[in-house]
Amino acid sequence: MLSIIVPVYNEQDSLSELVERIDEVAQRENLELEIVMIDDGSRDQSWQVIEDLAGRYQIVHGFRFRRNFGKAAALAAGFENSSGDILITMDADLQDDPNEIPNLLAKLDEGLDVVSGWKKVRHDPWHKVLPSRVFNGMISWLTGVKLHDHNCGLKAYRREAVAEVNLYGEMHRFVPVLADARGFKVGEIVIQHHARQHGVSKYGFERFVKGFLDLLTVYFLTGYGRRPQHLIGSIGLGSFVCGMAGLFVLSVMWVITRLTPLDDLNLHERALFYFCIVGVLLGIQLLTMGFLAELITAQNRPNDKPYSISETTPTPQS
Repeated sequence: MLSIIVPVYNEQDSLSELVERIDEVAQRENLELEIVMIDDGSRDQSWQVIEDLAGRYQIVHGFRFRRNFGKAAALAAGFENSSGDILITMDADLQDDPNEIPNLLAKLDEGLDVVSGWKKVRHDPWHKVLPSRVFNGMISWLTGVKLHDHNCGLKAYRREAVAEVNLYGEMHRFVPVLADARGFKVGEIVIQHHARQHGVSKYGFERFVKGFLDLLTVYFLTGYGRRPQHLIGSIGLGSFVCGMAGLFVLSVMWVITRLTPLDDLNLHERALFYFCIVGVLLGIQLLTMGFLAELITAQNRPNDKPYSISETTPTPQS
């Protein structure tokens, strides 16, 4: 069973054509699938179109949010309310080509758990393409998950991969990173990208700002979510050691100037003295924050387990 998850936000003009294209692929490839459309608080007639499509196609199921909760919430709802063993996410604006569905499935059959699309040739304006490439490079460098297009909406997942990923905020673009952190195998394929035919883009400059902040969050969660002191404490310890080393050097210099004919060293006139004091105090604060973070983490462990099992041996028959 294959589930196509389609987040929808003000895309009334493209939904019918999208469903027709997906249905054509399903008929041609003999695929058993369902299309789960999540109306993320659209202000146009998107929900009415989804209701009409659900009446005409048995494979279409629609869910409507009370307001706009964001793409991550829409995908989370799609994952939760779908029944397929394989999940494919796809944008509703017709820029993702349904003909890529068999290619995604074939890539999964190579042993991967997550397959991300790569829009190698993009039909978007430069002010969207350039920041996206910079952002993708930052994600790959910081997380170690080498994908060319983390932001691509066309992705395929095995259900067990998304079952261990908690989506919120703007985390939808980091699902491959979060899955990789759980030990799942991630890959990508080049896909065909089409120019937008209807509606307008939902993303502006704030997308880059939010994405960068979420990137820092993902880096912390995947690397130090269960051991925050390793990050916070390391920075604090470094600050404390540097501050104490500076104070020690200044103290030795002060003693030397008192015992020799050299001009007296007035510590309060040296900027380094105050920098060292700030370094010591900052180090103590960060170390304390690290201990508090460890206590909070220990007392409020998340529901997800600190491991991921891929296979088990058969239970011996008694």
